[in-house]
Amino acid sequence: MKFRSKGRSPKVRNRGFTLIEMVVVIGMILILLSIALPMYNQSIIRARETTLRQNLATLNKVIDQYTLDKQKAPQSLEDLVSAGYLKFIPNDITGSKDTWVLEQEDSLKSIDQTQPGIVGVHSGSSQSATMAPLIRAGST
Repeated sequence: MKFRSKGRSPKVRNRGFTLIEMVVVIGMILILLSIALPMYNQSIIRARETTLRQNLATLNKVIDQYTLDKQKAPQSLEDLVSAGYLKFIPNDITGSKDTWVLEQEDSLKSIDQTQPGIVGVHSGSSQSATMAPLIRAGST
């Protein structure tokens, strides 16, 4: 004969996670995020700086080409677009076209010595201390 205890059934374990398991998992996720987020932010900054370097190199190269072809320096960046050297003026790192700082040539050093023009361009942004060495990047 089998004896059963009355009122007590075998314990059935509820399937789920305990509070401690949840805290441990959330803690591990937070640790991984604290490692990954700074690396992600650095990659964003590097990408923006790379884009700025490429834009600076392109603008300075096109200014030199315009000056050699036309025998005078451009008076503005819009001259490069209207002459067909650029399709559009690229945005500075600030996201605006009007923050580029134009380097004007001295009229005595200009080719025709009457109209000084642009000899170079650099970023007018002061967003980051890492941007300072990028002035005249790509030009010789």
